[in-house]
Amino acid sequence: MKALQYLNKYFSKYKWRILAGLLITVLSKLLALQVPRIIKESFNAVEDYLNGTITDLAIVKEALLMNVLLIVGLALLSGFFTFLMRQTIIVTSRLIEFDLKNEIYQQYQKLSLNFYKQNRTGDLMNRISEDVGKVRMYVGPAVMYTMNMIVLFAVGFTQMARVDLKLTLYTLIPFPLLSISIFILSRVIHKRSTIVQQYLSKLTTFNQEFFSGINVVKSYGIEASIIKDFDIISDLSKEKNINLQKANALFFPLMIFLIGISNLIVIYVGGNQYINGEIKSGVIIEFIMYVNILTWPVAVVGWVTSMVQQAEASQARINEFLDQEPEIKNDSETATEIHGKVTFKDVTFTYDDTNITALKNINFTVESGETLAILGKTGSGKSTIIELISRLYDTTKGTVLLDDKPIEKANLNDVRSQIGFVPQDPFLFSDTIGNNIKFGKEDATENEIIEAAKNAVIHSNISDFTNGYNTILGERGVTLSGGQKQRVSIARAIIKNPKILIFDDCLSAVDTETEEKILSNLEKVSKNKTTFIISHRVSSAKNADKIIVLDDGKIIQQGTHNQLITEKGYYKDLYEQQLLEKEF
Repeated sequence: MKALQYLNKYFSKYKWRILAGLLITVLSKLLALQVPRIIKESFNAVEDYLNGTITDLAIVKEALLMNVLLIVGLALLSGFFTFLMRQTIIVTSRLIEFDLKNEIYQQYQKLSLNFYKQNRTGDLMNRISEDVGKVRMYVGPAVMYTMNMIVLFAVGFTQMARVDLKLTLYTLIPFPLLSISIFILSRVIHKRSTIVQQYLSKLTTFNQEFFSGINVVKSYGIEASIIKDFDIISDLSKEKNINLQKANALFFPLMIFLIGISNLIVIYVGGNQYINGEIKSGVIIEFIMYVNILTWPVAVVGWVTSMVQQAEASQARINEFLDQEPEIKNDSETATEIHGKVTFKDVTFTYDDTNITALKNINFTVESGETLAILGKTGSGKSTIIELISRLYDTTKGTVLLDDKPIEKANLNDVRSQIGFVPQDPFLFSDTIGNNIKFGKEDATENEIIEAAKNAVIHSNISDFTNGYNTILGERGVTLSGGQKQRVSIARAIIKNPKILIFDDCLSAVDTETEEKILSNLEKVSKNKTTFIISHRVSSAKNADKIIVLDDGKIIQQGTHNQLITEKGYYKDLYEQQLLEKEF
C-alpha cells in the first residue's frame, strides 16, 4: 500500500471527521452486539422455567417482553448510528475525492508541453476520473467497512471470550486459513487491477481520438475499420476485466465456507458442552448469533481487499503524474512589470521528443511597441520563436531577454498575462461565441466584446447567427468555418489588451480582402504594443517595423519590406510570386 500513503495528508486534514466516524461506528456496533446476549438470557429464562428453576410463568413472560422491547430499541439506535456513520465517512470520502481531483487538475496545468506530447488525452482523463473514483472507494467504503469489521471483531470476540473462552478459541480455527487466502488473492487482484486500468485508459484514448477526428473518419469512409479496431481493444479490455472478476469471485464463497465451518464448530463443541452440563442452551444460540453477525464483515473482507488493491493500482498511476516536476517553473514570486521589449541572444533550441534543432544561434531585438514579422518555409522554426517568447519552452542554449532581463527571472504568470496569443490552429471552447471572446478578458462588457469582434472583422458574421453572440459552439468550435474560428481567436487576443500580441499564421484561412481589413484594424489595435506576426504572406508582413526570414532554424534575411524586396533571396521571390498570383 505504498502508493496509498500519498493520501495520508488528506486523512490528516479530515482527521476529526474520521475520528467522529470511528466513534459512531463503535457505538453502533456496541449496541448491535448486545442483542445476542439478550437473546441468550431469554433462552436461559425459558430453559430455567422448563427445568423448574423458575416456577412463576408471569416473571418469564415479563422478562421476555422486556427483552423484546430492548432488542427493538437497540436495533433502532444501532440503525440510527449506522446512518450517521455512513454520512460521516462517505461524505469525507467525497471531500477527499474533490481535493484529489483539484490537485491533479492543478498539476496538469503546471506541467509543460512535453508532458502533453508524451501522454494521450484519454489517459489523462481516465486518471482524473476513473482512477480517482477507485481511490474514493478506498477512502470511503473500504475505510468504513474496515473500521466496521475491526470494531465488530474486537467487541464480538471480547464478549465471546468473556462468556466461554474454550468455545471462542475453537470458533477461531478457520481464521488463519482466511488470512492466507486473502494474502494470496490480494496479490493476484492488485496485478489484474493495474492491467484493467491500463486497458481502460487505452479504450478512453481510442474513443476520444475517434470523436475528435469524426470528420476524417467519415470523409475517408473508414467506419468499418475503426469499429474493428475498437472491437479488438474492447475485447481485450473485457478479457482483463473477466480475469479480475474471476479472482474477486473467489472471495465471497470462501468467506461463507469458512463461516459455515465456524458455525459447525460452535454447534458440535457447544453441543458437547451442553450435554456435559458445562453451558446452557442460550450460550450456543448466543455464539451462533455472534458468528453470523461477524459473517458480513468477514465476507466483506474480500470486497474491501479488492477495493484497496484497485485503489493502490489507481493511486500508483495518479502518483506517476503528481510526482513529475514541471519543466517550466515560476522562479519569481514577486510581480514583474512587462513593457514588451524582446531580445533573442544566441538562441538555440532542440525539441526533446524529436531531437530536432528548430532554432540555431538566433539573434534579434524587438523594441517595445514595434512589430516584427517572421516569414519562412514550413518547419523553419517560426512557431518555435513564439513558444519561447510565451515561455512554453526554455532555450537549449542562449538567452531570451524580456525588457533586458532573462525571461526565466520574470514572474511567469505576469509574462503570460501580458501576451495575447492567436495560434495557427485556433482552439475554441464549447461555449457561446461571446464567452469565447471573453476568455481573453473575463470581465469584458458587451460593448468591448462587440468592438473586439469588429476589429477582427467577425461581428457581421456573428450578427447573422440566430442567437448572435449567444450562439453555442460545438466542440473545438466545429460550428464555425476555419476563417471564422481564426477571427474569433483574434478577437479574444485583442480584447485582452496585452503588452505583447502574437499572431501565428492566423489569417491563413481568410480571403485577401478580409485579411486587408483585419491587418488595417490590427495596425490601430497594436499601436504601442510589441507585435509578432508569423505568416506565409508578404501582405501580412509588409507594414512591420522589422522582418526576419527563417530557413532551417537560421535567420537568412532581415530588414524592412522596402529593403528586402530589393535584395535577392526568399523574400523577394515570395513577394513577386504572390504579386503575380494577385494579378491573375
